[in-house]
Amino acid sequence: MKGIWSLILAAGVIVAILFFISSTGKKAPNIPNDTIHSSSLTLQEICLTCHAPGRPAPLKDTHPPKEDCFACHKISTH
Repeated sequence: MKGIWSLILAAGVIVAILFFISSTGKKAPNIPNDTIHSSSLTLQEICLTCHAPGRPAPLKDTHPPKEDCFACHKISTH
């Protein structure tokens, strides 16, 4: 019985460590709740009208892959 509790404790410690590691990473900023972004943003193509190379607010070269903006960036609610 002592072995089972040790196993449960070890599993709990591992889960806690993984949770801590996943919650300390840099989070993507929310999409601003301003007049520029207030239209119903549902397509990545809308983002690229401003955030593509050569546009008014291009993404940095260090930005992660750009296939799906809404996978990381959420619409701000306030």
